[in-house]
Amino acid sequence: MTGSRIATVDEVPADGSFLFTLRRVEDGEEREAVLLRLEDGIAGWLNYCQHFTHIRLDKGSGAPVRDGEVVCANHGAMFEKDTGLCTYGPCEGAYLNPVDLEVRDGTVYLADEEFEFVRVGPTERDPTDLSSKSNIEF
Repeated sequence: MTGSRIATVDEVPADGSFLFTLRRVEDGEEREAVLLRLEDGIAGWLNYCQHFTHIRLDKGSGAPVRDGEVVCANHGAMFEKDTGLCTYGPCEGAYLNPVDLEVRDGTVYLADEEFEFVRVGPTERDPTDLSSKSNIEF
Protein backbone atom coordinates (compact mmCIF):
# COMPACT_ATOMS: atom_id res chain seq x y z
CA MET A 1 0.00 0.00 0.00
CA THR A 2 1.42 3.38 -0.94
CA GLY A 3 1.85 5.85 1.85
CA SER A 4 3.05 3.25 4.35
CA ARG A 5 5.74 4.45 6.73
CA ILE A 6 9.09 2.67 6.27
CA ALA A 7 11.50 4.54 8.57
CA THR A 8 12.67 7.93 9.71
CA VAL A 9 15.48 9.58 7.77
CA ASP A 10 17.61 9.36 10.94
CA GLU A 11 17.26 5.55 10.92
CA VAL A 12 18.97 5.32 7.50
CA PRO A 13 22.75 5.11 8.05
CA ALA A 14 25.05 7.38 6.05
CA ASP A 15 27.54 4.56 5.41
CA GLY A 16 25.25 1.55 4.95
CA SER A 17 21.67 0.67 4.18
CA PHE A 18 18.28 0.18 5.83
CA LEU A 19 16.75 -3.18 4.91
CA PHE A 20 12.99 -3.77 4.59
CA THR A 21 10.55 -6.18 2.95
CA LEU A 22 7.91 -5.44 0.32
CA ARG A 23 5.20 -7.55 -1.26
CA ARG A 24 4.59 -7.24 -4.99
CA VAL A 25 0.89 -6.41 -5.50
CA GLU A 26 0.68 -8.35 -8.78
CA ASP A 27 1.61 -11.79 -7.42
CA GLY A 28 2.15 -11.46 -3.65
CA GLU A 29 5.88 -12.27 -3.90
CA GLU A 30 7.95 -10.79 -1.09
CA ARG A 31 11.04 -8.84 -2.13
CA GLU A 32 13.71 -7.11 -0.10
CA ALA A 33 14.59 -3.46 -0.61
CA VAL A 34 17.08 -1.00 0.84
CA LEU A 35 17.05 2.66 1.71
CA LEU A 36 20.27 4.59 1.06
CA ARG A 37 21.02 8.04 2.43
CA LEU A 38 21.97 10.67 -0.12
CA GLU A 39 23.32 14.17 0.46
CA ASP A 40 19.90 15.56 -0.40
CA GLY A 41 17.48 12.77 0.45
CA ILE A 42 16.88 9.02 0.42
CA ALA A 43 17.00 6.49 -2.45
CA GLY A 44 15.21 3.14 -2.52
CA TRP A 45 16.31 0.07 -4.48
CA LEU A 46 15.40 -3.59 -4.59
CA ASN A 47 18.06 -5.47 -2.65
CA TYR A 48 19.49 -7.47 -5.54
CA CYS A 49 22.68 -7.17 -7.59
CA GLN A 50 22.10 -6.94 -11.33
CA HIS A 51 24.86 -9.45 -12.13
CA PHE A 52 23.13 -12.35 -10.36
CA THR A 53 19.74 -11.22 -9.06
CA HIS A 54 19.64 -13.85 -6.31
CA ILE A 55 22.62 -12.09 -4.67
CA ARG A 56 21.55 -9.59 -2.02
CA LEU A 57 23.42 -6.31 -1.56
CA ASP A 58 22.40 -6.06 2.12
CA LYS A 59 22.69 -9.51 3.66
CA GLY A 60 21.23 -8.33 6.96
CA SER A 61 23.91 -6.11 8.43
CA GLY A 62 23.89 -3.25 5.93
CA ALA A 63 25.18 -3.06 2.37
CA PRO A 64 28.80 -1.94 2.10
CA VAL A 65 29.12 1.65 0.88
CA ARG A 66 32.43 3.05 -0.42
CA ASP A 67 33.00 6.48 -1.95
CA GLY A 68 29.26 7.08 -2.35
CA GLU A 69 28.62 3.75 -4.06
CA VAL A 70 27.01 0.53 -2.88
CA VAL A 71 29.29 -2.48 -3.26
CA CYS A 72 28.14 -6.02 -4.00
CA ALA A 73 30.24 -8.04 -1.55
CA ASN A 74 30.05 -11.14 -3.75
CA HIS A 75 31.91 -9.87 -6.79
CA GLY A 76 32.71 -6.19 -6.25
CA ALA A 77 30.19 -4.54 -8.55
CA MET A 78 29.67 -0.89 -7.58
CA PHE A 79 26.39 1.04 -7.91
CA GLU A 80 25.81 4.79 -7.58
CA LYS A 81 23.56 5.36 -4.57
CA ASP A 82 21.50 8.07 -6.27
CA THR A 83 21.00 6.59 -9.77
CA GLY A 84 21.53 2.85 -9.19
CA LEU A 85 23.95 2.75 -12.14
CA CYS A 86 26.58 0.00 -12.00
CA THR A 87 29.88 1.82 -12.57
CA TYR A 88 32.19 -1.18 -12.13
CA GLY A 89 31.95 -4.94 -12.30
CA PRO A 90 30.39 -7.65 -14.43
CA CYS A 91 27.07 -5.79 -14.75
CA GLU A 92 28.61 -2.40 -15.62
CA GLY A 93 26.01 -0.17 -17.26
CA ALA A 94 23.03 -1.94 -15.65
CA TYR A 95 20.77 -0.23 -13.10
CA LEU A 96 19.36 -1.35 -9.78
CA ASN A 97 15.57 -1.63 -9.72
CA PRO A 98 14.09 1.48 -8.07
CA VAL A 99 11.49 1.64 -5.31
CA ASP A 100 9.49 4.88 -5.34
CA LEU A 101 9.58 6.78 -2.06
CA GLU A 102 8.32 10.00 -0.54
CA VAL A 103 10.03 11.82 2.31
CA ARG A 104 7.82 14.05 4.47
CA ASP A 105 8.68 15.66 7.79
CA GLY A 106 11.76 13.48 8.29
CA THR A 107 9.94 10.20 7.56
CA VAL A 108 10.30 7.88 4.53
CA TYR A 109 7.07 6.51 3.02
CA LEU A 110 6.47 3.95 0.27
CA ALA A 111 5.13 5.68 -2.86
CA ASP A 112 5.42 2.73 -5.26
CA GLU A 113 2.07 1.32 -6.40
CA GLU A 114 3.74 -1.94 -7.47
CA PHE A 115 4.50 -2.88 -3.84
CA GLU A 116 3.05 -3.04 -0.33
CA PHE A 117 5.21 -2.51 2.75
CA VAL A 118 5.50 -5.70 4.83
CA ARG A 119 8.11 -5.20 7.55
CA VAL A 120 11.46 -3.77 8.53
CA GLY A 121 14.18 -6.35 7.97
CA PRO A 122 14.68 -9.24 5.54
CA THR A 123 12.17 -11.59 3.96
CA GLU A 124 11.33 -14.57 6.12
CA ARG A 125 13.19 -17.66 5.03
CA ASP A 126 12.06 -21.24 5.57
CA PRO A 127 14.72 -22.85 7.84
CA THR A 128 13.80 -26.28 6.47
CA ASP A 129 14.50 -25.25 2.86
CA LEU A 130 18.05 -26.41 2.25
CA SER A 131 17.98 -25.78 -1.49
CA SER A 132 20.71 -23.63 -2.96
CA LYS A 133 20.31 -20.59 -5.16
CA SER A 134 23.95 -20.88 -6.20
CA ASN A 135 24.77 -20.41 -9.86
CA ILE A 136 27.26 -23.31 -9.58
CA GLU A 137 25.83 -26.69 -10.47
CA PHE A 138 27.25 -30.10 -9.60
